[in-house]
Amino acid sequence: MFLCWCLSLVALIPLTTSTNPGVKVKLTAKGIEYDKLAVASILQKLKTIKLDDMSGKVKVSIGKVKYSLTNMKMVEVGLPTAALDLVPGTGPKLSIVNANFRLHGNWRVKHRFIKDKGSFKLNADDISFSTSLSIKTDPTGRPAVSSIDCGANIGKMSVRFRGGASWLYNLCKKTISRAIRKAMQKKICPLVANAVSDMNNNLKTLNVLAKVDKFAEIEYSMVASPTVSNTSIDLSLKGEFYNTGKHQEPPFSPAVFSLPPQINNMLYIGISSFTIESAAFVYNTAGALSLYITDDMIPTISPIRLNTRTFGVFIPQIDQRFPGLMIKLLVKMAKAPVITFEPNNATVQSFASVTAYAIQPNATLTPLFVLNLVSSVGARVFVSGTRLAGAVTLNKMDLTLGTSDVGDFQVGTLNSIFQTVLHFVVIPTMNAQLAKGYPLPTLGKMKLVNTQLLVLKDHVMIGTDVQFTG
Repeated sequence: MFLCWCLSLVALIPLTTSTNPGVKVKLTAKGIEYDKLAVASILQKLKTIKLDDMSGKVKVSIGKVKYSLTNMKMVEVGLPTAALDLVPGTGPKLSIVNANFRLHGNWRVKHRFIKDKGSFKLNADDISFSTSLSIKTDPTGRPAVSSIDCGANIGKMSVRFRGGASWLYNLCKKTISRAIRKAMQKKICPLVANAVSDMNNNLKTLNVLAKVDKFAEIEYSMVASPTVSNTSIDLSLKGEFYNTGKHQEPPFSPAVFSLPPQINNMLYIGISSFTIESAAFVYNTAGALSLYITDDMIPTISPIRLNTRTFGVFIPQIDQRFPGLMIKLLVKMAKAPVITFEPNNATVQSFASVTAYAIQPNATLTPLFVLNLVSSVGARVFVSGTRLAGAVTLNKMDLTLGTSDVGDFQVGTLNSIFQTVLHFVVIPTMNAQLAKGYPLPTLGKMKLVNTQLLVLKDHVMIGTDVQFTG
């Protein structure tokens, strides 16, 4: 299933046009090894092999002997050794060796007026087959995985007959063994192809276009062909946020970045600063980064209140012109925030305007002033389930005057008020949203375990193992 997830992304390469990826995924040899568990479902198909009744004639020293084999049933299958290898420049190759099975059936022979019958047991050993896995897009645009270049071989086969005259059935023994061997070898590859095709049901759960919330969705389709080496499959994904139902490209492009050569975990996911900045662009475009702030949002323990009395301490003309009124603030992004990833350090710089209004007794708003607010926050990025989440803390802020309807004043005197607003309202509101996170590329009931996250130059890297449940 894990390998199927990677291959399904490959099927979507023609659907995108970007050059550089926003997200990179590396499936290591350890992940390939784990995927042998998925191979077990294919191996179980061996137990379902059914041979049709067969008959024929054998020319022997005493003449022609007719034979028939009926009621052949598989009674035991020895699960073989499976190897799922990466072929550089080609793709995954599944190899099965040392399989074996036990088959029971009934035999019947006839030579002129002589008839005989009984049962038989057949043992087949050293069964092997190999197949390459291919992925394409079906007519509906969905990925479909298939088996190609399959080859099967049955090494050893022995038949033991019971009942009847041994001299007669032994005349047919070699012929019967060859007939069963030929029939079995013809059955294996179609069965494997059918088992591989069954994997397509899992592909329907792939979140190539994943909904984040009512504002945004993120696209994880491929932007380039995968790179296959002896140790990993490396995938390049679009990793771009869009407004829900409206795919508008941002005024910036993803930069080149590379994942470090770690191979200790099954899976590595690199998320570039471009991906996070595309999210900021989308939410800003949707107006989701604007926030109205009123006094009831400030904790009662704070001496700073959003009213003309508090602001009048710093700007006397406000209290003089609008005595006893409450104040409403509108914090609105002037442009999308800038995200910076440096080793062990993630920061977000935002550019906002803050408009202050006096709330009149009839609820109309009277503008007081507009400030330019440039702030820098430190970001902590973490994995929550199968989502990438975050939290921020204020590093510093800088206020400058935009326009004023109450005359000139010293903007710096308002620092304490706006630090309170940021501390008690803006930062907690941001963190509540960031804690929800957004979905990483996953398939079905995929669980990330032993997860670690590193902040590196221009990207964050997640190293994790995976489990599939259900």
